[in-house]
Amino acid sequence: MPWTMKDYPDSMKNLDDITKKKAIDIANSMVDENYDESRAIPIAMEQAKKWRKNASKKELEQYQASGNPTTRSEEGKKYASNPERLEEGEQVLKHEDGWAVKSSHAKKPTAVFEQKEAAVKRAREIAKNKGTKLTVYTTDGSVQEQQTYSS
Repeated sequence: MPWTMKDYPDSMKNLDDITKKKAIDIANSMVDENYDESRAIPIAMEQAKKWRKNASKKELEQYQASGNPTTRSEEGKKYASNPERLEEGEQVLKHEDGWAVKSSHAKKPTAVFEQKEAAVKRAREIAKNKGTKLTVYTTDGSVQEQQTYSS
């Protein structure tokens, strides 16, 4: 059953609404990618708190206006029962609103940060959690840094 703003894990009850919404989105996505719920919940909460701390006012406003958290469902999965998503490396790329963090084959970024350091920090966390590669690009698109993490 997917988590929503009305039905979420008890451990999220003390989070403010926008952080809770982000944690629910992250946890639902992690479970879609075959993470165990007991592992996904604390990771999602920690990542949501970090996102909240580093998000710009504009990003918070856009996220709050984006509606309810995404739900877990078979038809909603982009990569149904395809664990390759977990093996994709993370990238930090220049974006019109700052710096984007995205999986190597994703069409849309996971997050966009005003500061490159915040984007690199977030991408590094994701790559470490997944045990994959991190590639950081410069504004002109050349590779600035590459790092491989093992799980």
